[in-house]
Amino acid sequence: MSYRLLSYVSKGQPRAGLLVNEAVYDLAAATRNAAWSSVLAVLNDWPKAKAALAKAAKATRAKGLPLAKTKLLAPILYPGNIYCAGANYKDHVAEMDRAQGREPGPTMKDRGEKPWHFVKTSKSSVVGPGAKVKLPAFSKAVDWEVELAAVIGKRAKDVSVDKALDCVAGYTIANDLSARDVMRREGNPPTSPFHYDWVSQKCFDGACPLGPWIVPASEIRDPHNLGIKLWIGDELMQDSNTGQMIFDTAEQIAMLSSRVTLQPGDLVLTGTPAGVGMGRKRFLQPGERLRLWIEGIGELTHSMTFTGS
Repeated sequence: MSYRLLSYVSKGQPRAGLLVNEAVYDLAAATRNAAWSSVLAVLNDWPKAKAALAKAAKATRAKGLPLAKTKLLAPILYPGNIYCAGANYKDHVAEMDRAQGREPGPTMKDRGEKPWHFVKTSKSSVVGPGAKVKLPAFSKAVDWEVELAAVIGKRAKDVSVDKALDCVAGYTIANDLSARDVMRREGNPPTSPFHYDWVSQKCFDGACPLGPWIVPASEIRDPHNLGIKLWIGDELMQDSNTGQMIFDTAEQIAMLSSRVTLQPGDLVLTGTPAGVGMGRKRFLQPGERLRLWIEGIGELTHSMTFTGS
């Protein structure tokens, strides 16, 4: 029986939930394991939990909460570390080259480089489905980036590419919101290591909408052949396929694990395709509603609002 792992509000409190056939069940009750009251607790016990969840999904008989009437939260409250791949879709890299007046050339992989990541904050940045994200007061150029997010479910250190996907519990959708007009510190020359301001650009409050749930990795046959799209209102902005990744998910996890120990509950945001605002000189405005979709996972929506509203 297919299921989804999520977080929802029950009696004013966050709880781990099991979504089966459009009904939400309290995960701890469904598995008869009181310790699994949060998704993070489930991920910390993933080798045991994944079999128990599959069994519970098959055994659901009681009436669950209707999904349409359930308040969903970000699926993990809260991720450990959030690692984000930079410039990792061929169509996006070509788009950015053209925007800067350059002819698209060899990719970093073609040049013998390794995957590159930056870190996004967790508790301050992560918001869930339906969130109203406040545009930061210090930016007038907030951009969108739909991304496939791999959820780590097994401690990983120095894993090989061949074994890397064994560490993934599941997949969800993320929007790597980016404040483009504060990405550089103009008082520092481009050659300075202090020229780029990653905190201001990537880590403002609400900068990582996430959800709506986690699809178990066993249900995603090929994470590198999924349609991926983003709309603002009814306007389609991004329309691509995860097959456009330069470094695939396994290569990213292997590289990260060679530098740090990946922990259950960590996220790896695997990059965004072409169609971002920076290439169009078009950025997010208050009141706009975003819809993000990845094949096999579902749809995440959120909106933008004024600072302080």
